[in-house]
Amino acid sequence: MDKSGMDLIPGGKLYLDKNLRIIFGVTLTAVMGVASITPAFPKIIEEMGISARSVGLLITVFTMPGVILTPVLGILADHYGRKRVLIPSMFLFGIAGAACAFSRDFNTMLLLRLFQGIGAASLGSMNVTLIGDIFPGRQRTKAMGYNASVLSIGTASYPAIGGTLAMLGWNWPFFLPLLAIPMGFVVLFFLKNPVIINDERIIDQFKGALKSMMNRQVVVLFTASVTLFIILYGTCLTYIPILMAQAFNASSAQIGMIFTSMSFITAVISSQIGKISERFDERIIFRYSFLLYGFAVLLIPFMPGIGFMFIPMAIFGIGHGINIPCIQTLLAGLAPVEYRATFMSINGMVLRLGQTLGPLIMGVALTLWGIRGPFFAGAVFGLFMFFFGLIMKGEKRSKDINQ
Repeated sequence: MDKSGMDLIPGGKLYLDKNLRIIFGVTLTAVMGVASITPAFPKIIEEMGISARSVGLLITVFTMPGVILTPVLGILADHYGRKRVLIPSMFLFGIAGAACAFSRDFNTMLLLRLFQGIGAASLGSMNVTLIGDIFPGRQRTKAMGYNASVLSIGTASYPAIGGTLAMLGWNWPFFLPLLAIPMGFVVLFFLKNPVIINDERIIDQFKGALKSMMNRQVVVLFTASVTLFIILYGTCLTYIPILMAQAFNASSAQIGMIFTSMSFITAVISSQIGKISERFDERIIFRYSFLLYGFAVLLIPFMPGIGFMFIPMAIFGIGHGINIPCIQTLLAGLAPVEYRATFMSINGMVLRLGQTLGPLIMGVALTLWGIRGPFFAGAVFGLFMFFFGLIMKGEKRSKDINQ
């Protein structure tokens, strides 16, 4: 394993670091694949002559490869190097995504979205892996926070960008992925990251990674990732729109405004996580974020009007803003450098598990307790994770292997 040294900004504004800004580009590419095309769904339904149920397959076939391939690509990135996985992934993402714009057959479009999903599978874990490789200690925490902030801004902005492009035609949002191609060349020629190559046999590498994961702190963090996305996708994204429509007769624009406000609050808080972590241990911050999640979703069904929804959503946004960068920082610190891509990729797979289970679990809560059920269940999950996180209390802070 050969590791080159990095010239880091010794103080001041870390977000101006060239490497970090390149990683921001990878992050913005990673969240582009779904948020930018959903505003075009009504026009795609009309153009392709398909049902509203069928158009959802454009998301399913895109996310499905990530469940299977993300850990595999993480192992390959540890074995052959980050760029050898990341750059072809970005090229495939861009080419397959743009090809959808020229498709006139829905089945062909689904096949192209599947290939685009294969390209996307590594992006959401390679970005945080690179941050873990390049930035040590407090700089890593700050970098994770800035990256989470950029992700939230992208998540909030892409629907508006995609909607604007869709006004020109149903296929215009599919041209956005072309930006991944020049971004791939930027990564190739300008990203200066440590050259980390694990020369073990792949099977031995996999066994070593699994052995390193047999750590109670890692188990807590993986459990936290599943729990977070059960709450986010099950309670928040699935049932808040339904509740708002039923209780307040809210329009799609009003619902979108509520969620956009949450995303921007998340972005602001994430950008400040470096300062917050100077006063509080990341383990404490991430635990209390689940209290904020739980309190926020518990408040939601008791809001008397649509304007009051900004209160619990702001609380949720604060919790989300401190949670994601802390979990990613802690995992990157716990991962041996030769297995870091595998660690972060397994976490990516765990996130997708939470995305899948969330709507199913909260659907059961809805059946049992009515529209308030998913919110009560979300509060219980938040409280559970707050107490389960106590397992990490008293453990020594993970050693920063890059220092």
